[in-house]
Amino acid sequence: MNVIEQARQAYSPAQTHLRTDRSTEAQLFAQINARLRSAASDLPRTHSALVGALHDNRQFWTLLAVDVADKGNTLPPELRAQIFYLAEFTFAHTSRVLQGQATPDALIEINRAMIAGLNGEGTAS
Repeated sequence: MNVIEQARQAYSPAQTHLRTDRSTEAQLFAQINARLRSAASDLPRTHSALVGALHDNRQFWTLLAVDVADKGNTLPPELRAQIFYLAEFTFAHTSRVLQGQATPDALIEINRAMIAGLNGEGTAS
């Protein structure tokens, strides 16, 4: 099962709020982040791998945005708004990366911060 299939199961429409285990979410972020880092480290040779990782990252963030926008989501409103903002930033920055106007470094750092938060570490190192 690939990362996107795992995310789809975790955030299926039948769910009204984040019901996945935090470690599962952190694992999905880590898998996507590993692919982003790997592809970014050897550009332009790995451009197609980067595009695939960016696509999966965007899809995962889309699922998160939909979930936190749901009125039934039980996360605190401020946290929901912050996650939604990060999703919007991710969408815009991904477009800039695909156009060759930016690097994926900011996306990698955001994902790293999400992993740290999900793991109860506060901020990423």
